[in-house]
Amino acid sequence: MSVDATTTTPVVATPVTSSSSSTTASTAKTGIADNFQTFLTLLTTQLQNQNPLDPLDTNQFTQQLVQFAGVEQQLRSNDQLKSLIDLQKSAQATAALAYVGNTVAVDGSTGQLNNGSATWNLKTDTAANATITITSSNGQTVYSGTYSLNQGNTSFVWDGKGNDGTQWPPGAYKLTTTAKDTSGNTIAIATETQGVVDSVDLTSTPALLSIGGQNYTTDQIKRVMRPAAASSG
Repeated sequence: MSVDATTTTPVVATPVTSSSSSTTASTAKTGIADNFQTFLTLLTTQLQNQNPLDPLDTNQFTQQLVQFAGVEQQLRSNDQLKSLIDLQKSAQATAALAYVGNTVAVDGSTGQLNNGSATWNLKTDTAANATITITSSNGQTVYSGTYSLNQGNTSFVWDGKGNDGTQWPPGAYKLTTTAKDTSGNTIAIATETQGVVDSVDLTSTPALLSIGGQNYTTDQIKRVMRPAAASSG
């Protein structure tokens, strides 16, 4: 086990959604357009054949013309907005693909033990003494230890070994902390889990990032870690 202070740079991510074509707006627009042309034809016919002694109410026709024109304009605006949304969805999907293969941190206390290592990020507003407990998916305590945490972000790396030296198998493990500051007051510790983005599911709405078998949306990503440079032999 090791506890290393790290400095991380937050990354703001934007959630991504998948697009699908819809015919509702176009169908409604076609219906309104047909009715509008029919209305104009009817209006013209009535004006041509009206009784000179009892003319039609032109104010009513004018109001209806304005209403039809307003609805048609709104439908056109909706189509333009839909096009802009589709473009935004496409851009967000492309951005989500860039996370594949990168190590990221997301809010949460459940991390994945892979290749004998699981990593969490701990954040405290003041220096503290913390008891860190790791439990398996069935709630069994597999490791517990006391550590001194500095103010700010701290990376906690577990090597997968229990207090008795047993090597635990790969899987999901939950980390919990209880901490007190130098005055003995209980304080809260924010916990993030860290892992590599294995894949991105663009068919979901919003798109889902797979991290150690768990799914997350892009807005849950708090930071992206630069991969460590390979050392030369």
